Amino acid sequence: MFLAMDTQDKIELLSEASQYDLACACGTGGKDRRHRGVDGRWLYPVPVARGGQGIMLKSLLGNECVNDCRYCPFRAGSDVRRVVIQPEEMAHAFMEYDRREDLIGLFLSSGVMRDPDYTMARLNETARILRQRYRYRGYIHLKVIPGASDAAIEDALSLASAVSVNIEVPGEAHCRRLSTRKDYLNDIIRPMKLISRLTARGAKYAGVCQTTQFVVGAASETDAEIVRYTGGLYKRLGLDRAYFSAYQRGLGEAELASANLPPGKDPLLREHRLYQVDFLLRRYGFDDQEIPFEPDGSLALDRDPKQAWAERHPEFFPVRLSTAPREGLLRVPGLGPTSVTRILASRKEGRVRDLREVGVRGKRLLKASAYVAAE
Repeated sequence: MFLAMDTQDKIELLSEASQYDLACACGTGGKDRRHRGVDGRWLYPVPVARGGQGIMLKSLLGNECVNDCRYCPFRAGSDVRRVVIQPEEMAHAFMEYDRREDLIGLFLSSGVMRDPDYTMARLNETARILRQRYRYRGYIHLKVIPGASDAAIEDALSLASAVSVNIEVPGEAHCRRLSTRKDYLNDIIRPMKLISRLTARGAKYAGVCQTTQFVVGAASETDAEIVRYTGGLYKRLGLDRAYFSAYQRGLGEAELASANLPPGKDPLLREHRLYQVDFLLRRYGFDDQEIPFEPDGSLALDRDPKQAWAERHPEFFPVRLSTAPREGLLRVPGLGPTSVTRILASRKEGRVRDLREVGVRGKRLLKASAYVAAE
């Protein structure tokens, strides 16, 4: 059902609807979650290169959709208010809001209206108006609609700072379980490969970032499958970032709710463990083949994945604070990139005998002390 609404009402509703797509540079911790700004629009804190955080507006152009993805509250046939905003409306509203809120960017997505290229044309036109008419030079993240043509994707890359195609599930079999209208290899993997080629170092659109999102628990996928796919995306496609969104009860069809999570286990904790693995892959030097899983392919929920790896590899420890290389120190539970950088810097001035010398305290100190040696 479509209703007559003014621009502010449309953006408030479409901004609310965009919350289910995490594939942008927004935080996942308690201090950097989304919040409402003036006019009720949802704003997302994002880290900036100079340090600290900026604020990004996130919205759909429309929540009308022809696809039947069973995890999505806006799938075809669902009983929701349908709202569509025109590219000029969105561009003008964003610039007005930017003047008041000093935003650092826009994340723009949409349901699939009519067909992928029709929707991409509207997304790209919004970005084109911002870039050409308003001379906007800030951050724009455009969602690439599954099934979009090569030409539409390249047009988006010419306008955006970042793009994303949501993979949603690890593999064609899981995709078929959730949608009868998506062709996994052609609609999702093909665009991701094209973006990878066009944004590689030395390519025409080098510097444009590519991210994606998994919906966790909507299909029968295991954590091991998600992690293997994530590792492959980083290694083979040069993906910049993967995001994970726990499937929430009541958003899609009821029988999908927490489909792959045993009773009594928290789907948000499963999501959290996947983010911890993602950090191990991107920042700690782990390979996806090293991540330990339970016999059923799930990550342990009672301890973080680096702790689980350490417990399975006692031969690796203790790690010597005064001589171990960076990659060895990063394997120590309780030590992160910042602590390891401090250890390496302190070693240039003398031997490091105690983790407290480099600012490791509390629970992290207790955890790490069991795995290191001063000499």
